[in-house]
Amino acid sequence: MEPTAQFARNLRRLREARGFTQDGLGRAVMMDGAEISRYERGERDPQLRNLVRLARGLGVTVAELVADIE
Repeated sequence: MEPTAQFARNLRRLREARGFTQDGLGRAVMMDGAEISRYERGERDPQLRNLVRLARGLGVTVAELVADIE
């Protein structure tokens, strides 16, 4: 699977497992919910600082967010 698509799948799975909406996660990590949506649709790749913010907001490691990306 293409790296952006795998990241999108991981992000959505982790977000939903923790009961966040896209807007709710956005608020938790001080990002726009529309940006979360773009990540989940595979339209954008996050910068490193945003990847760290997402991981912290979800209570996971960055490694979990990028799991299975080769």
